[in-house]
Amino acid sequence: MKTIIDKLYKYNCLEKEEIIYLLKNLDENSREYLINKAYSTRLKSYGKTVFLRGLIEVTNFCTKTCLYCGIRAENTNADRYRLTKEEIISSCENGYNLGYKTFVLQGGEDPFFTDEFLVELITEIKYKFPECAVTLSLGEKSYESYKKLYDAGADRYLLRHETANPKLYSSLHPKMSFENRITCLKNLKKIGYQVGAGFLIGLPNQTIEDLAMDLLFLKNLKPHMVGIGPFIPQKDTPLRNEKAGDSYTTITLLSVIRLLLPDVLLPATTALGTIDSTGREKAFKAGANVIMPNLSPFECRAKYSLYDGKVFTDNESAEEKRKIEEKIKNAGFEPVMVRGDNITWKRI
Repeated sequence: MKTIIDKLYKYNCLEKEEIIYLLKNLDENSREYLINKAYSTRLKSYGKTVFLRGLIEVTNFCTKTCLYCGIRAENTNADRYRLTKEEIISSCENGYNLGYKTFVLQGGEDPFFTDEFLVELITEIKYKFPECAVTLSLGEKSYESYKKLYDAGADRYLLRHETANPKLYSSLHPKMSFENRITCLKNLKKIGYQVGAGFLIGLPNQTIEDLAMDLLFLKNLKPHMVGIGPFIPQKDTPLRNEKAGDSYTTITLLSVIRLLLPDVLLPATTALGTIDSTGREKAFKAGANVIMPNLSPFECRAKYSLYDGKVFTDNESAEEKRKIEEKIKNAGFEPVMVRGDNITWKRI
């Protein structure tokens, strides 16, 4: 096992069979060795810094019906909202006053947010806060739409591939195309974005072989960011009674991703913090180096319910930031309020 981990550490790659063997046969000693190697790689690329991004959940309307998601179109119990341009700008101003240099605009696939609306919004954000990065996470769009938003000033785009197994993807995403998902990611890279992909851990019917496919997909895509997190059931979805993913596997996979992609930006996700109160601190020691506190208007946070039990919905932005920074420092890391671009990326 140590030989496989050493190969991964030295060459940043493994064959599929080696990844499967690794995931199936890790014992506590070899897992600790893996995490230590990931930590060492993290230090070489980014030191002990943890980049803070300000998350703004702009809408919980969505046209899609993904089986695991609490804001799916068919959830009639969702308390829907969408922020106005003024509310989004106000959230950015609040974040800027707190020191944030990246704003992450996340939402469901909401037709209200047209290209025209988003171009105007991005242009105003970049005008008011020219030194700040704008990250979008608004789902699948055409090449032309992505290009318009990039030309308006958007720097990054997050689009999880969710799973690299086309069959599993289709079973969880009715009326959606796995091929189109992958095309979107390739288009984003071609345009010049810092691109984020990622997957869920612990999905019903997911196998270790599927996870190996996810890891190899990421190695081949070479995204600038990777967001992974445990599947957590939401009470108003078809998967409400399924078993959740676990912290142990999530942290193990964070280590593998750090070793496969040494320069990647790797968040310690809110979902991980939801299932494990110390999960995000463990994630930093396993290679993660990004965290995204919430800047959304306080009254909207509980409504953006992708899964049940989301942490930090009861704290105002300043208080949440203070608590997160304290936890980062207590874990032995340095919270930083800079753009925090991927060290390999330059805007085209």
